Amino acid sequence: MQLLSVSGCGRRLELGSGWNGPGLADNLEKILAQISSTGKESGPLTFSENGLDRHDALVASSILEIIRAAQAQGLEVQFETLPDSIRKLIGLALAVPPREPESHQRDNLFTVIGKKSLRILQGSRHFFEFAGELTYSFGRLVRGKARFRREDFWLTLQSCGVGALPIVALISILVGVILGFVGAVQLRKFGATIYMIDLVGLAVARELGCIMAGIIMSGRTGAAFAAQIGSMNVNQEVDALETLGISPMEFLVLPRALSMILMMPLLTLFADALGFFGGFIVALPMGISPGEFWYQLTESLSLQHISIGILKSFFFGIIVASAGCYYGLRSGRSSSAVGEAATKAVVAGITWIIVLDAAFAFVLEAMGW
Repeated sequence: MQLLSVSGCGRRLELGSGWNGPGLADNLEKILAQISSTGKESGPLTFSENGLDRHDALVASSILEIIRAAQAQGLEVQFETLPDSIRKLIGLALAVPPREPESHQRDNLFTVIGKKSLRILQGSRHFFEFAGELTYSFGRLVRGKARFRREDFWLTLQSCGVGALPIVALISILVGVILGFVGAVQLRKFGATIYMIDLVGLAVARELGCIMAGIIMSGRTGAAFAAQIGSMNVNQEVDALETLGISPMEFLVLPRALSMILMMPLLTLFADALGFFGGFIVALPMGISPGEFWYQLTESLSLQHISIGILKSFFFGIIVASAGCYYGLRSGRSSSAVGEAATKAVVAGITWIIVLDAAFAFVLEAMGW
């Protein structure tokens, strides 16, 4: 069977009953070889259909491959004589240009550093814009002009406060027990077991109470803030607020940030008390009476030590609320983006809590506190 015939009027491809049978692949290979071996001076390529067995996607894709091979050789192709079903498929395929192969060339070191630096700078700019808008919203709150639902504020306050007490209590007691046990084991070698109380008291009051409360709230409440606001982004509720002229910063972020700032110092005091109780649990088997424990604890602690922990907790509350709300507002419009926002909020909150605590340690040591 002659597949491709050449005449004075051009080339014609016969699509007969046996063309798209079991030997379709071989026929296609022969046609492509014939097209590549002829020049464009012999005229256009046309098609003649005579008893084609089927008009399916396989036939259409084979004809499309022939057409593109001919066009690559600079030939004119006329396929108006094809059946309507095949001609429409080919027309749609030719309307979209073939995709260029993606380049897998790796960026050099300076390009990678530049791209990462630009992303960091852009993220920093967005965060400073967020911080500025939040500060402005607090100013409107002080002037009594902030617009948000008081019911939402009280519900968030309850979630950040009473709702967090069980997990804060559990972690604080266990941290106090661990710290007291480690201190008692080491100090017993020197016959100074009583000073385990000083270790627990100072460590919990100055550092561990506020840090543990901040980390717990970052994983519990900060992630919840990011997920809640991120879900509102997915459902376009944030866009609806902006359309109504209501600031999402005041309506969504302000009550959450205010709740965290108010509750974190109270949670820190609660964590301190239960951390001391954890140390007390360890002191009893060591032969230290409740009276001795209380006397040694009050002697080693002062209001200054407790105030330092409360001061830190105030800033930790700002960090937790800001990280959760910031990544919630910056979340994408998919369920996976909401999960990523919650993860970023937790990671950023914990990281900045540790960084800020280290900065406090250096500053307070320099001030002699």
